[in-house]
Amino acid sequence: MKTEHRVVVGDARSLDGLADDSVELVVTSPPYPMIEMWDDLFADLDPEIGDLLDAAAGRAAFDAMHEQLDRVWAEVERVLVDGGIACVNVGDATRTVGGSFRVYQNHSRIVDRFEALGFEPLPEILWRKPANAGAKFMGSGMLPPNAYVTLEHEYVLVFRNGTEHRTFESGSERRYNSAFLWEERNRWFSDLWTDVRGGRQTLDAAAPRERSAAFPFAIPYRLINMYSVYGDTVLDPFWGTGTTSLAAMVAGRSSVGYELEASLTEVFADRVTDVAALSRRVVDRRLADHREFVAERQAAGEELEYEAENYDFPVTTKQERPILLYTVSDVERTESGYEVVHEPVGGRGSGS
Repeated sequence: MKTEHRVVVGDARSLDGLADDSVELVVTSPPYPMIEMWDDLFADLDPEIGDLLDAAAGRAAFDAMHEQLDRVWAEVERVLVDGGIACVNVGDATRTVGGSFRVYQNHSRIVDRFEALGFEPLPEILWRKPANAGAKFMGSGMLPPNAYVTLEHEYVLVFRNGTEHRTFESGSERRYNSAFLWEERNRWFSDLWTDVRGGRQTLDAAAPRERSAAFPFAIPYRLINMYSVYGDTVLDPFWGTGTTSLAAMVAGRSSVGYELEASLTEVFADRVTDVAALSRRVVDRRLADHREFVAERQAAGEELEYEAENYDFPVTTKQERPILLYTVSDVERTESGYEVVHEPVGGRGSGS
């Protein structure tokens, strides 16, 4: 199996390089309005935003920042197939502007815009990021009533493009091979993720931003497995250091990323050198976790009813039987991005 991964240095407010209905999944994390590290970026997109911040017009600046994101969401609606899924990782912002402290609800504003574009909101995920600091309060500390709750979670907002589900040919092999395991489904499709730790990636000094707010690999990898099948194309209009593309490579999907800063493509080139080893680690971990799950069930006197078709272990449901995992065997850099070759992992008695 081969996948293609394009990186476009350009502004995602106009996805000119993508045709209508040309991607099956969107996984992205935009710059968060009213988070100070993104102020300069938003002011570059619309100089009025800088003027509003200088004037302590917090709500107006918040709206103006989201108007820039709205232009991207409109393009997402155009290029995403009917029934395709869009996943947006975003956090709310707390900020003092003009002497007044408040929360700016980015997630609510994005939900409203996607609904206006005709998307159907699906159940969202709360990604709880444990705080590193020992202090859990903001404001007046131990004295009521002016302390504030500390934000320790972000949202993964999930939308379907339109009211209809995607359809597949009867017995679609690429869909059935893309199955996930029963215990993975139970963990991934929970509305609260507490087992994914956040973090910031320090970039090379030559990079245009001191730090990248890239989300951890586990988030796009899970979402890609949850909401797409082998052969699909995943779009990230806020590509950054390419975590979504990296996850798509490991998951056996194609990808397209849009990024304003050309130098970040070289940061990604360094990450790609490890993608084959990363894919093997991810697949080995999934298989080992399932074998541990099977052993625990059997030790409790429970037997799994079905046998996997490509592996020497039992599974819980009939839908899991065709599951087939792939690892990256070769990566070639092309003029527009990367071409990746994937090999299936498995075969009864192979030890995989």
